[in-house]
Amino acid sequence: MFRPTATLLFLVAIFLITAMSAIVRLLTSDLPIGQILFWRSAGAFLPILGYMALRREFPAALSTRHPRLHITRSLFGVLSMALSFLSLAYLTVATAQALAYLTPVVTLPLAALLAGERMTPRVVLATLTGFAGVLFMAGGALALPGHGAMIGVAAGLGFALTMAFVRVHIRSMTRTERPSTIAFYFALTGSAAGLASAPFGWQPHEAATLGWLLLAGLLGGLAHVLSAEAVARAPVSRLAPLEYTGLIWALGFDLVLFGDLPSWYGVAGAATILSAVALATWRPSSAQ
Repeated sequence: MFRPTATLLFLVAIFLITAMSAIVRLLTSDLPIGQILFWRSAGAFLPILGYMALRREFPAALSTRHPRLHITRSLFGVLSMALSFLSLAYLTVATAQALAYLTPVVTLPLAALLAGERMTPRVVLATLTGFAGVLFMAGGALALPGHGAMIGVAAGLGFALTMAFVRVHIRSMTRTERPSTIAFYFALTGSAAGLASAPFGWQPHEAATLGWLLLAGLLGGLAHVLSAEAVARAPVSRLAPLEYTGLIWALGFDLVLFGDLPSWYGVAGAATILSAVALATWRPSSAQ
């Protein structure tokens, strides 16, 4: 059954992850991806450990009987995060998010193939409608001159492909693993991967920059926990279309933080995506 609590958790997680993406875009102009990756992952430990304590799972949640599942999830997750940060270094938040939101389109067949989930006509239609909105949003980026935009587009597409696998993998993991355990080992792997990049040119930064780095980690960690909790409560295929709401927030962050006005592509894409979300979440009053 598709539970309202799962919807709320997932929508909040999408807002938080979009806010984190806006912060990452601010930081990529001065800091290398590996340095941002480290602080994003290390900063996530506070909300993750706090979540464990709140649920009285600490320190039991630090143990697992399925380390291979965590290794696979964490490695693909870190790769996805790095590709996402790379796309944000070259594109606006909204455009990077638009490319990232190809993930639900890829997630649906993967969820059916790997998790045995059933795709209802409503879910398929909502996802295809959202995909049409993504095409509007991404159209402007593909027309930009220079190699930078193409690097950003390629990284965004790579993120979508790897993240689709991660989402389905997390869904299968929640049958035996706590969401807090999944989040903890992902943060641990991300911190290690980011720290390994230090010899390749980390940059000195001011205290204010450190604050932004830590905030990105806090938002990302909280978003990860909420997302994992949502996925544990509802099928991936049901939640997938809700990801498109992040584009609405991304347009706002672009305008407020960077002064990027949306083109008619952006407006048309946002309207189409809102339609997809309404289609995915609406239920007749007689529905149980």
